[in-house]
Amino acid sequence: MHVALVTVGDELLAGETVNTDAAWLSRQLYDAGATVERVTVVPDRIADIAQVVNEHHAAYDAVIVTGGLGPTPDDVTMEGVAAAFGTRLAPDEAAAEWLATEKGYSNDELAPETTFIPERAEMLENPAGVAPGCVIENAYVLPGPPREMKGMFELIADEFTGGPRYTETVCTPEPESHLIDRIVRVAEEFDVSVGSYPGGDVELKLEGSDRDEVAAAAEWLRERVENDE
Repeated sequence: MHVALVTVGDELLAGETVNTDAAWLSRQLYDAGATVERVTVVPDRIADIAQVVNEHHAAYDAVIVTGGLGPTPDDVTMEGVAAAFGTRLAPDEAAAEWLATEKGYSNDELAPETTFIPERAEMLENPAGVAPGCVIENAYVLPGPPREMKGMFELIADEFTGGPRYTETVCTPEPESHLIDRIVRVAEEFDVSVGSYPGGDVELKLEGSDRDEVAAAAEWLRERVENDE
């Protein structure tokens, strides 16, 4: 399953807030066997949100959007997502009932926009907050505050699955630039992907869907690189 993440917020682009939502979601999705193909940060601007969500909705199996939910003027994510799917916002009865029964708010106590989600969308409850999320086609819209985002993601986590993923790491003191020929060859000889991470030693990370194939590739590589022993 190939997933794109869209995080919304001027504060992210200004460097005022660290994008921990994207890092946390990427780790959860990786552990579940899904593959994050794209992480995009967009401003609190309807046209930008609509454009990016529309593009990613067509290109990937799923899109997760975080941030910009609520009734304040800069919370425009729902409107942007609605535009991406060619629809509009409308008050949602399920959201109003949930806010009344689970959160104890009447309609008179909340800004009307609190219950607005795109038409055709299904409301997602917010276990740790007031602003609801939603699902529309293959787009999942979650709040930005990490505690709220994590709680809501748990409600949809089972939607994101993939096959098993196996990894092995080969370390060598050789410079990264000297290893290019063997990195290319091991990827040609075996059904694995290879990542190279320089540091004190260079770490060569091999990853694939077949445990034996990954193990064989790692052994092949260890026999052809220098080691510290």
